[in-house]
Amino acid sequence: MTTRILTLVGAAGGVGTTRLAVEFGATLARAGNDVVIMDAAFTTQGLSSYVSGPIEQDMTALVTEEATLQDVLTEVALDVPGQLSLCPAHGPFERQSRAKTAVAAERFERQLAAASLSHDFVIVDTPPVGSNPAVSALHAADKTAIVTRPTERGGDALALTQERHADIGRPADAVIANHAVEDADLLDADVHVPTSERRSPRDAPAVLPPDDTFAPAVCDAVESLLDVSLELEFPESGRLSGVFS
Repeated sequence: MTTRILTLVGAAGGVGTTRLAVEFGATLARAGNDVVIMDAAFTTQGLSSYVSGPIEQDMTALVTEEATLQDVLTEVALDVPGQLSLCPAHGPFERQSRAKTAVAAERFERQLAAASLSHDFVIVDTPPVGSNPAVSALHAADKTAIVTRPTERGGDALALTQERHADIGRPADAVIANHAVEDADLLDADVHVPTSERRSPRDAPAVLPPDDTFAPAVCDAVESLLDVSLELEFPESGRLSGVFS
C-alpha cells in the first residue's frame, strides 16, 4: 500500500516530533512533492512556531467547521520544486475544547483523508496518545512512527506509547530515534536521525540548504519510512554519514 499519510507520534513532550515533521516535509518538497503537515497537538500548538506572520485560521477551526481546508493552509516559502504547507493548531481554549470532542475527531480524520487527495504526502504532527485527535491521527494513517530520544527515559516513554498503540488496535509501524548519537545506545529503533546544529524554529528547515550530514540522514529516514527513492544529491562526505545502523 502506498504511504500517503504518515503520522509521527511523540513518545513524550520535547522529543522533537514537530521539528522532525518539518524537516521530513521539506525533504519531500525538495524532491518535487506537494506536502502538508497537519497538527494534531491542539493543546501545545507547536507547529504554529514554524509559521511566519499571523495565523488567521487554524486546525481547530477546520475540525469545528468554522473554516475550510484551503483556509487553514499556510505555504512555507522554500526555493524547491515541490510545495510545503502547514496546518497548525492556534485557536483559543474554548475552540480547542470543542476541537477535541469525538465528533470533531471524526471530522479531523476525514480532513486528513481529504488532504491526502490534494497532496502527495500528509504528515501528522501528533502528541503522545491521550486525546481524540491523536487517536484519529493513528486510525487515518497509512503508516505510524513513534518518535523518541535514545536515552533510558526515551526507552521508558517508548514502551508506554507502544502499549497505548496496542490498546487502541493501531501498533506503530516504526520507531524513530531522534537526536541520535553515533555509538550510543539507540534503542530498538528502525530509523536514527542525528541532531542538527540549527535548532531554532527560525532556522527551520535545517535540511535546506542541504549539508553533508543532517540533510542526508533525514532523507534516508524519509525514504525508509515511506519506501520511496527521492534521488536527492548532497555535498560530498557520504550519503549515509548521518544514519547509524
